[in-house]
Amino acid sequence: MKINKKSVLQLGVCIIFFGGLGILINNLTINLIRTGLGFNFTWLFKPASFALAEHPLPYTSSDSYAWAIFIGWLNSLKVIVSSLILATFLGTLIGLARTGKNFLLGIISAGYITVVRQTPLLLQLMFWYFVGFLSLNDNMFIQIKNIFNISNEGIEFSGLTFSSEFLALFLGLSVFTSAYIAEVIRGGILSVSGGQWEAFRSLGLSEREGITRIIIPQALPAIIPGLTSQYLNLAKNSTLAIAVGYSDIYAINDTIINQTGRAIECFIILLISFLLLNLVITNTMEIMNKLTLKSKKYG
Repeated sequence: MKINKKSVLQLGVCIIFFGGLGILINNLTINLIRTGLGFNFTWLFKPASFALAEHPLPYTSSDSYAWAIFIGWLNSLKVIVSSLILATFLGTLIGLARTGKNFLLGIISAGYITVVRQTPLLLQLMFWYFVGFLSLNDNMFIQIKNIFNISNEGIEFSGLTFSSEFLALFLGLSVFTSAYIAEVIRGGILSVSGGQWEAFRSLGLSEREGITRIIIPQALPAIIPGLTSQYLNLAKNSTLAIAVGYSDIYAINDTIINQTGRAIECFIILLISFLLLNLVITNTMEIMNKLTLKSKKYG
């Protein structure tokens, strides 16, 4: 009987994997028994007993842990979605400037990308929070035509209030991610053959019209995969909200762990939450990629 070496190797890998997984689960079970906590989610319905500085829906300290986590998830979605929009807008502008013919804009955009990419995100968040907002003392209140009210507590705009914690995280994530998106846009544009550039110029189209109507549609299949990676990174980087005191889902779960000791359950909640969010982002971008490939094929 001939032994298939490939099958033996695969069987060995499976045994090692499931054996290691079994050991981890066994150790986890033993440790949970020793602490007397067990493994359950009934604590989710107990009063949270802590306040939240920012909550889009009504919340009090007497509300349950489950409601606090839901509020944290809404706060996370708020900063992630808004940062994705601004980062895409900034990244597109900078990427276009990087590939344009304007020498000055090219130098400025290159400098922007270099500085932002070479500086840690955490340091940038600290800058926006402590230098950008908290450096404004109580006497420094800026009002612009009764529309913008800027202080160390944040910005009030047409009746809407944005805290300094939210703004620091929002601007930090947007600026940091925009530098990487700019390089993705630049790479996608440069992937379009030189003949396409010559073609739209020979037709008398302006540089702006040619890029927006001819070059970018053809560059999208090369841009979208890289864009997806940057969107996923932004969503994961949002957990640094704890550094500036913003009440996102990670910061709230960290508080719950300190109060209850339910680290395993909280990490499972975080894992599932970000897994679902990233799946939504990935599938949405995959659909967009298929549509652009289809339009390119039949366009």
